[in-house]
Amino acid sequence: MTKPTDNPADPFKKALAEATKVLANDPDMTVSYSVDPSGMTKEGVRLPQVSRRMTRDEVLLARGTADAFALRRKYHNDATAAKYAPNGTLAREIYEAMETARCEAVGARDMPGTAGNIDAKIGHEATRKGYADITQSSDAPLPVAAGYLVRHLATGRDLPKGAENVMNLWRGFMEQQAGETLGNIDHVLADQAAFARLARKVIADLGYGDQLGDDPDAEDEDPDAGDDAQQEEEQQDSTGEDDSEDEDSEASPEQSQEEQQDASQAQVSEDDMSDMEDGEEAEMPEGEAPLEPPPPAPHSDADPNYHVYTTDYDEEIRAEELAELAELERLRAYLDQQLEPLKGAVSRLANKLQRRLQAQQNRSWLFDLEEGTLDAGRLARVVANPTTPLSFKQEKDTEFRDTCVTLLIDNSGSMRGRPISIAAICADVLARTLERCSVKVEILGFTTRAWKGGQSRERWLGAGRVQQPGRLNDLRHIIYKSADAPWRRARPNLGLMMKEGLLKENIDGEALEWAHRRMLARPEARKILMVISDGAPVDDSTLSVNPANYLEKHLRDVIAMVEKKKAIELIAIGIGHDVTRYYDRAVTITDVEQLAGAMTEQLAGLFDTDPRKRARVLGMRKVS
Repeated sequence: MTKPTDNPADPFKKALAEATKVLANDPDMTVSYSVDPSGMTKEGVRLPQVSRRMTRDEVLLARGTADAFALRRKYHNDATAAKYAPNGTLAREIYEAMETARCEAVGARDMPGTAGNIDAKIGHEATRKGYADITQSSDAPLPVAAGYLVRHLATGRDLPKGAENVMNLWRGFMEQQAGETLGNIDHVLADQAAFARLARKVIADLGYGDQLGDDPDAEDEDPDAGDDAQQEEEQQDSTGEDDSEDEDSEASPEQSQEEQQDASQAQVSEDDMSDMEDGEEAEMPEGEAPLEPPPPAPHSDADPNYHVYTTDYDEEIRAEELAELAELERLRAYLDQQLEPLKGAVSRLANKLQRRLQAQQNRSWLFDLEEGTLDAGRLARVVANPTTPLSFKQEKDTEFRDTCVTLLIDNSGSMRGRPISIAAICADVLARTLERCSVKVEILGFTTRAWKGGQSRERWLGAGRVQQPGRLNDLRHIIYKSADAPWRRARPNLGLMMKEGLLKENIDGEALEWAHRRMLARPEARKILMVISDGAPVDDSTLSVNPANYLEKHLRDVIAMVEKKKAIELIAIGIGHDVTRYYDRAVTITDVEQLAGAMTEQLAGLFDTDPRKRARVLGMRKVS
């Protein structure tokens, strides 16, 4: 007789799976349970794992997640969403959050029982991300707040504590800018296309209309409008008098400016001539400095033409200054909990790296020398031929005993979730491993202080919106662990990467240049800089008023400068993003769980004494 091995939670899981299919009106949908983050694909949904104990929190979270996914599948149409989706990153996030809230609100109206379950899910997420502790709107994600506000206005239900806090931090601003538009939510809630148009109007009201792209309804309104406009232009062009009168009556601004410059230069020349006639010396006395102030230093050593509107609001800050010690410890505990299933694999890779490094730390010798320690292994030659001179050997120093490694981690919003969690734990394990091998390790992060430009953009707006202002956001460069700090002291700091609201936009070029300058100041003989990123530089505020490749070009220029100077060995790891088009030494991984292996293999390859093996690991084009 077979012994029953059923899990007490299995009946609940099966019932929840069937209820989810019915609620979604999709009997073929697959429902699975996993410790990985919840998610939804075309085939089915992945719900939070329910343990044998079936605690109340586990059950509520599973129900709420299942209801949220089922309602989105039932009321959401991908084609309609894609038609109205904005182009900009932040605008798209607001749009998605509002659409998710719409699906849940429609479900709550039709099936009130789902509202309580989804409240539990929202409350769990708000607690996990520390929303209740946020005190400034700049630290609260605007897209999340917009979704919460839509759900609150559509259902009239109070939100859980943390979620309500985030909503209230932005509510005054949103209602002031888009209150009239939001007042029409009830009329369009059941119509996805109408709601999408309302969401785009809200995004424009909030000041992000430049991220919307073309109006998707414009083509449907009047397809012949373009032809009429073209005919009207042709009629105007056929009348030569209008053109000539316009040319004569409206002087070109550029031409007027040139004429003014010519006049001013003529005036200066006349003044100079009068000075010469009066006998004044045209040249300065010897030994005196020029009267003109020296030009300001360029913002970038790699590209003198790279411009920054203002650096007054940039900050280089230590992780412990961005959060209290208690919060860092809580975030660190959460990081450890999230990555518990991966610790075994990561630790094994770290041990493998340590063994490879320590194997090279074993004695390495130079043979056939004229002085040093007598080489007993060569004495047989002396016995066979007494005229053979004695051979000596000396211990050789391994090249990595005087080495510093810097890990530069992308802290942008696209890294939120599993990528940043795995990057943090890998940095933690590598720092501990390399410290045992007497290799100094520095861990840095880069992001911005605010979405959509922050105080830099506000100053630019107040100054009259000068053309092409350059970088237009407030940088935040974070020092999680300095090279000289012991690992045990910096360990809690890595939990800061889990802080909700920290990850915003990424300006890679300036971050790489910052890390490069820090490394050049180090005394170590060998310096290695590893960049971990999941995308190209993106800052909507900067790119909306500068050329589209402004930040990407600067990143390429900085990389070229670093690789040309050769003072630092530069390698990069791209998470789902092809970084080989930027860096000579790079590897791209498709799954964040491959990050640990990629980091250890890259570092081990750098320390390999065989240049052919080193080139093979690093993917170099040519072995020198």
